[in-house]
Amino acid sequence: MNFIERKGTLMTILLLSAALGGCQTPGKPLQTVAHVDLPRFMGDWYVIANIPTFIERDAHNAIESYRLAEDGRILTEFTFNAGAFDGPLKRYAPTGYVQDDAGAVWGMQFVWPIKADYRVMYLAPDYSQTIIGREKRDHVWIMARRPRISEQDFAQHVALLRKQGYDTAKLRRVPQQEEAERGSASR
Repeated sequence: MNFIERKGTLMTILLLSAALGGCQTPGKPLQTVAHVDLPRFMGDWYVIANIPTFIERDAHNAIESYRLAEDGRILTEFTFNAGAFDGPLKRYAPTGYVQDDAGAVWGMQFVWPIKADYRVMYLAPDYSQTIIGREKRDHVWIMARRPRISEQDFAQHVALLRKQGYDTAKLRRVPQQEEAERGSASR
């Protein structure tokens, strides 16, 4: 990676951190789940739909992967193909920090010292689907362990988001391919 590419990547990360780290919206607090079994939560999550940040507006095959470090940090890798299923692979590696005893409120750090607000709003009993939101209700991620979920599940998630004060008209489905379909575009 040359100097100009590194500078561009650094600027992207700084802008993302500034966008995610802003002031919180006053009002009714975002409801989170009562408990997250962090070791069970770790692993790959396919982004099914989101209210995207600027870096993921045209993401395909978006996957958020979590790994619990010995010191309690959550090592994260967010990958996606930019613009198309065979678009260039983008990779970001923020670090998560659990901020409550329930494991449902995290700070996600892209660049020191800025931590973005991430909250586990929904978690299926079998840990197959989750919704990660933000107190500001500006971004949200519906994620699952598989690249697709049923329309019924999707509708229930959208209803939950609406009830929590999200503008669901901003919600975007993320194009996902099954592993067999990914071929050369796989991560």
